[in-house]
Amino acid sequence: MSADPLAALLELDGVAESVSRARAAVDRVLGSRALPRRSADVSAESALRGAWASAVLAGAELSLDDLRRDGPTDPVMHGALRVNSAVAELVDPWRRAPRQALARLHALAAADLTGPDLLGRPSSRPGVAERLDVLADVLAVTGAPAVVVAAVVHGELLMLDAFPPVAGVVARGAARLTLVARGLDPKAVIPVEVGHLELRAGYEVALAGYGSGTRAGLGGWLVHCAEAVECGARESLAVFEALRRG
Repeated sequence: MSADPLAALLELDGVAESVSRARAAVDRVLGSRALPRRSADVSAESALRGAWASAVLAGAELSLDDLRRDGPTDPVMHGALRVNSAVAELVDPWRRAPRQALARLHALAAADLTGPDLLGRPSSRPGVAERLDVLADVLAVTGAPAVVVAAVVHGELLMLDAFPPVAGVVARGAARLTLVARGLDPKAVIPVEVGHLELRAGYEVALAGYGSGTRAGLGGWLVHCAEAVECGARESLAVFEALRRG
């Protein structure tokens, strides 16, 4: 691939503006004077809240307060927590060998839900493996903003149902990983999954638009994902405030 395969996405209606707003929202979080001394705490809380939101989107039924009190009682929640806890260790593999990193995400997410012979293996449906190869090729060459790349990763994995039975958890984990690995959120303090939960009413519609491949559909999904990053940044600021209050 010579030209950047994702460059044209920034020309879709509303995308560049949404990406810019998302970047500014994250920069406000990263610019907090409290971040250097509290980043580990905020990152841990972001991982917890993000995992909870991702599991709820996948059908788990457990409040965040109950999760704190009782721990994970659902295999999907267990898997989402494992995925988010592994983000830091998967940054380098994601940059070098994304197919291997996806296999690891699936193994973590589905450990309690499928047989060991299926862990780390994508769906065998026709076309899935080929689309994942194309995705890996795109990741190797694109210089598009992290928000755009994360949205494409998220959309491809979820639309393909690439890693059943927890394709959503894997897709959202890979999107979070992309934001970290591509430098938008280097300290993993933005619970973007909470943003998707907050925008849940439009999630499936936006994904269907991505799957349609039309300019309007692709643009709608990218705007939705950028707005989820904004929401996640607001959630991160709320975490800062909660920590400040003790």
